[in-house]
Amino acid sequence: MNELLLSYLPVVIFIGVALVIGTLMMAMPFMVAVSNPDPEKVSAYECGFKAFDDARMKFDVRFYLVALLFIIFDLEVAFLFPWAVAFREVGAFGYWSVMVFLGVLTIGFIYEWRKGALEWN
Repeated sequence: MNELLLSYLPVVIFIGVALVIGTLMMAMPFMVAVSNPDPEKVSAYECGFKAFDDARMKFDVRFYLVALLFIIFDLEVAFLFPWAVAFREVGAFGYWSVMVFLGVLTIGFIYEWRKGALEWN
């Protein structure tokens, strides 16, 4: 029975560390928050100037297109790393599967380029 409990010790330690970190993350804002707010302390400091419009304003669709393209090509790289590591084990089927995958992405990239989604005029 003692050996069985010792096998669960890493799980208990992990849960304990998670609880401590979670409690600290919830308590730290109360310790670090502004206690005596004045206009200088609570002013905008991230971008260097005050907000001039509503946060729910409309964005140009090009921002979304660039974000989608970034996600697509970022995921492509995420899929290529494991393939490159296991290149010798995947064989011809794995090689041609990735070539088809890259071909579809290349066709999509050419389509986006020709439609002008990457132009900022």
